[in-house]
Amino acid sequence: MRPLPVPQKEGPRANRDIRGVREVQLIDDAGQNRGVMPFFDALRIAEDAGLDLVEISPNASPPVCKILDYGKFRFLEQKKAAEARKKQKTVEVKEIKLRPGIDDHDYDVKMKAMKGFFEEGNKVKITLRFRGREMAHQDLGLKVLERVKADVGDLAKVEQEPNFEGRQVVMVLAPR
Repeated sequence: MRPLPVPQKEGPRANRDIRGVREVQLIDDAGQNRGVMPFFDALRIAEDAGLDLVEISPNASPPVCKILDYGKFRFLEQKKAAEARKKQKTVEVKEIKLRPGIDDHDYDVKMKAMKGFFEEGNKVKITLRFRGREMAHQDLGLKVLERVKADVGDLAKVEQEPNFEGRQVVMVLAPR
């Protein structure tokens, strides 16, 4: 029977979790480079200061360690990550459904909604659905999609050209 593997902790290693290292490049709590020194000397300096020895750059040779308050360091890292997530913009794909015989007013309402989606930075998937005998007049549906392309040409570009998927035609537009 093998013992269970020790779970890896998230984030950088600190204090005695730093293993397999003889020497480290030390940066003290004031931000001054103290140079290369034995690991245990660096750990003793950190403990004397009442702070933690944190491995900042583990892949360097020798690894770079800094003396700081580990709890405060983790808190600031989490805060930075939350701020980055807050600023991140997710692009959604909004869908507009049309019919080949759409009336002018209905078309204008759909176009107004589509322009609003583009201003928000979202993509728009246009689905043109054929029912019954409309399949015999697919050219009418393609004319509607050409009209859409012409009307939003300054706001959006065609990301996916119109293609048939059974009884419907799908086209994707992305904001410029």
